[in-house]
Amino acid sequence: MIQARTLLDGLHFGEGPRWHGGRLWFSDVTGLAICSVGPAGNLQRELSWEERPSGLGWMPNGDLLFVSMERRSLYRWSGTGRPVLHADLGGVLEFHANDMVVDADGRAYVGNFGFDLHEELRRQGAPAVFAVHPTASMALVQPDGTVERAAGDLHFPNGTVITPDGRTLIVAETLAGRLTAFTIGKEGRLSDRRLWAPLMRDPLRPCAPDGICLDEEGAIWVANAAGRECIRVQEGGEVSETVETSMNCFACMLGGEDGRTLYMMTGPTSDDRDTAANVRCGIEVAEVPVAQAGRP
Repeated sequence: MIQARTLLDGLHFGEGPRWHGGRLWFSDVTGLAICSVGPAGNLQRELSWEERPSGLGWMPNGDLLFVSMERRSLYRWSGTGRPVLHADLGGVLEFHANDMVVDADGRAYVGNFGFDLHEELRRQGAPAVFAVHPTASMALVQPDGTVERAAGDLHFPNGTVITPDGRTLIVAETLAGRLTAFTIGKEGRLSDRRLWAPLMRDPLRPCAPDGICLDEEGAIWVANAAGRECIRVQEGGEVSETVETSMNCFACMLGGEDGRTLYMMTGPTSDDRDTAANVRCGIEVAEVPVAQAGRP
């Protein structure tokens, strides 16, 4: 087991980490900002936003796409001026938009909560919500902003990766405790849904896969929102490595100069009321042997 170390603290709630331009970009969701941090921990606020941002990705021309959660929208930002609406996802997504991956052509795949997760967790507790909950859709946004449903009947579609050949998309179904794969076809459409890895290893040690990232050996690092760990998972479900974090782990990304630094967004809770009122979340890091691959 690898022990993580703290790179940065004092965040409301970090989400959607992406290695870009020599820095780790991420959304401080309830801090209402998109930020970046360098390898030494120097934080920079890149963009303030009037409501909660989430998933991030870049178009081929360098424009940033980011999710605006409650608006169920995707915005585009050139790096200067005010962001512009790229796509309205309200016709496809059932509740707040969430994490996202953007492919090499600028197509975006955006997940959503499906229901008011935090309110139900406060009301019922985690076991009940995991057992019974509405399913949700994933949106496909074409480079021109056209929106369609990519897939439905998903159990909280969350972190998502695309393999280096651009042929397979893998999404974390947080409330089902599994990674699910699709074949990517013409114009980015998904088919051949299949189980990539079951993650409910032990009822006494649940795994709620949140953010994920892919390495050069085809393994996936999985942030466990239900535990203080980030695990490296092989297709089929074998866990080949574990990084222990000081708080629950909600998202992860491989980056650094050689792609072997694992950045993990951690915190005591993801509850939106709590994280809006407090700055107890942070970023933890660990060095791992295999470098980043695919997208994001």
